[in-house]
Amino acid sequence: MADIKLKSRSGGLGYLINRIQTLFVSMLRIWTIPIVLMLSLSSGFTTYYGLSHFITPWIALVITIAIQSIIVICSLEIAGIHWKANRMRFFSVVASLTIALAASVTFSYFKFYEISEAETLHINRLHQLREQTKTYLDAVLQLKARVLQQQKQALDQASLDVSQAYFGTHNQIAPGYKNQVGEGPFWRHYNQLYQEKKQRFQQQEQAFAALDAPLRELQVHLNELDVTRDVETTYGLFLKSYQDLQAGINQIVGGMGEALPDAPLVMTYKQFTEEVKPSFAMWRGFSWFAFVCAAMVDFFTVLLSYRLEFTAPGPLTEQEEELVFECLRQFSEFRINANDELEMVIEKSDLEKARRYSDWSRMFVVGLLLSRGFLRKVDERTVEFAPNLYPLIAEKMSAKIAAIKQKAAQAGAGAGDG
Repeated sequence: MADIKLKSRSGGLGYLINRIQTLFVSMLRIWTIPIVLMLSLSSGFTTYYGLSHFITPWIALVITIAIQSIIVICSLEIAGIHWKANRMRFFSVVASLTIALAASVTFSYFKFYEISEAETLHINRLHQLREQTKTYLDAVLQLKARVLQQQKQALDQASLDVSQAYFGTHNQIAPGYKNQVGEGPFWRHYNQLYQEKKQRFQQQEQAFAALDAPLRELQVHLNELDVTRDVETTYGLFLKSYQDLQAGINQIVGGMGEALPDAPLVMTYKQFTEEVKPSFAMWRGFSWFAFVCAAMVDFFTVLLSYRLEFTAPGPLTEQEEELVFECLRQFSEFRINANDELEMVIEKSDLEKARRYSDWSRMFVVGLLLSRGFLRKVDERTVEFAPNLYPLIAEKMSAKIAAIKQKAAQAGAGAGDG
C-alpha cells in the first residue's frame, strides 16, 4: 500500500511540473554558456576594430582575446569569491576585471561612435559647407551692392553735371559764360563723361547679372547634397559652380581696385565623404549613445558570466559522494547566510579542541569540494554550499531515509510474524 502511494506521488501533476521546471532551468543554465561566448565574441570584434587602428592587427587580436578572456574568467571568479575569505585575491580579480572592462569599452566605443555618428558627421560637414558658402556669398553680395552703389552715385553726379552744364549753372563754367542755356562745348564734355559712366555702370550690372547663373547652380547643388544618392557627381557640380563664381568675381573686381572677398577653402570630395577614423579625439565629441552601446555588451557578458557561477569540472564518483556525505555530517554548526545558501563552520568546536579531535578526514573533504567547485569559502572559518552540491546531498539523504523506512518496515513485519 505504501508503494502505491509513493508511486502516485512521484507520478502526480506536481512532480511533472517540478520536472519541467527543473529541465527549463537546466536548459537556461546551459544556454547561458553560448550566449556568453557570443557576447564576448561581439565585444571582441568591436574591441579589435578600435584597437587595430592604433597597433599591428595581429597584436590587436592577441590583446583582444586576452581582454575578453579576462572579463569572462574574472566574472566567474568573483561569483565564487567572498572578499572576507581572501581580500587580496578578491581585489586583484576586481582590479583585473575593471582594467579589462575599461580597455574593452574604450576601444569598442570607437566602432559604435563610427556607426552612430556617421549621419551626424555628414550633417556637420554639409553644415560647414553651407556656412562657408553663405559667408562667401554674403561677402560677394556686399561687394556687389557697394560697387553698384558707388557707380550709381558717380552716374547721378555725372547726370547732374550734364544738367548744370546745359543750363550754364555748373561751378566750373567761367563767369562770362554763366547762365547760357544750350549744348555747347562745356555740355558736350560732361555729356561724354556721363555716357561713359552710364556705359560702365550697365556693363557692371550685366557682369554681376552673369553671376546669377553659377550662384543659383551653387545653391541648388548644395541643397542636392543632402538628398542625392550620386554624391560624387553632385559634389563635382557644386565645386564647379563655386569655382565659376569665384573666377567671375575675381574678373569683375580685379580692375576696380577693390579688395577681393575672402573665398573659403572648401573640402575636397574625399574629405567630404571620408569615414570616421577612430582616435581619442572622439572623446571630446562624446556620444552617450555610443558609450552605452559599448558598455552594454560587456555588462551583459559580466552579468551572465557571474550568474553562470562555477561549474564542477566533473561529477563525483560514488565513493566520493559517500565520503562527502559522511564527512559533512560530522560538522555541527550550520546556518542560512545572507546569500540564502547553507553555511557551515569548518573550525573545531571548543569541545573538539579539548578532546584533541582529529578532523583530518572532514577537512580533506572540504578541500576536495572547494577545489571541485561544490563549496565556496566565505571567510577563514566558514564555507557555503554551491548550488550543484544540494542535489547530491538531497539524493544521499533520500537514500538514507528510504533505507531507514525500509528497515523499520522490515522490523515491524518481523514483530507481526512473531
